[in-house]
Amino acid sequence: MTFFESKVIINKPINEIYSFLADMNNHQQLMPENIQGWSSTVDEARFNIQNMASLAIKIENRIINSEINITPFEKPPFDLELKWVLNSVDNATEVTFSIIADLNMMMKMLASGPLQKLTDHETQSLIKIFA
Repeated sequence: MTFFESKVIINKPINEIYSFLADMNNHQQLMPENIQGWSSTVDEARFNIQNMASLAIKIENRIINSEINITPFEKPPFDLELKWVLNSVDNATEVTFSIIADLNMMMKMLASGPLQKLTDHETQSLIKIFA
């Protein structure tokens, strides 16, 4: 398994950030421009990554004000899990976004850069939303 992670501190209460992330409808605001055809419900989202793949993901597990695990519900190009972990720090929230992917050597060479860029983009977008 290969891990990609981005960690940020946001000066908002943990419950505000958790409420936003617990609804898949809000995740479109975190995505980069190469995401197309987004459709979602509170629990699921479908979208295309331009010139790459289509994904259908769902929230597998929610732990209130702590963690959100997201997994594919249709077969992706490789096995993966997305995880948001929240921790209260003083009057702020530490947010860690991870992508855990099962990549063979070829996929690791092709996908590592874009997947790390995606984790960084999503946490930076979250900072902008709560600024």
